[in-house]
Amino acid sequence: MNERQHTKGSIGADGLRAETKSPEKKALLVIDMQNDYLWSKRKEMFSYDTKELVGNVNQAIEHYQEEGYDIIYIKHILSKLMWGVGFSIKGTEGAELYSGLNIVSDHCFEKNHSDTFTAKAFREYMKAQGFTELALCGLDECGCVGATAKGAVKAGLTVKMLTDCIGRRFPEKKVKAMRDELLSLGVEYI
Repeated sequence: MNERQHTKGSIGADGLRAETKSPEKKALLVIDMQNDYLWSKRKEMFSYDTKELVGNVNQAIEHYQEEGYDIIYIKHILSKLMWGVGFSIKGTEGAELYSGLNIVSDHCFEKNHSDTFTAKAFREYMKAQGFTELALCGLDECGCVGATAKGAVKAGLTVKMLTDCIGRRFPEKKVKAMRDELLSLGVEYI
């Protein structure tokens, strides 16, 4: 077999194909930026600074879109009240993306567990699109954002955590433990 049969690219003057590399595909995941966690009617346990967090996330959306990243929104959805959890219930206004969030794409996936990679439709989309790198933002570092970072590493992706764009409601000791774990897995904090 000759070189022409093994590479992709344009045919050069020598009659052989010049190898071309596919550009790396990157995405910004905007995780769980939903009304139930951010609006004024939220439960007290969700003590995020909505104005600051949403402002930072919106700036990241604009920046990463300009850099050529796909922007993908993730919603944590429960089908009904479970284990006393009364938020993110499918079909409720509270489960919708926060009204102050900039929506710049139709890419939106639902998940039922903390790690977004547990959602079959999302996994299949990621594989079909050939993503190599994810930047993560949203809620919460010790919850769904951290779990998704672990899932992305397990899937072989490069992961960047956007520190100023991730909400944290847990004690600093728990946040530090999560960061230490993610750093040990090769996740980068920027």
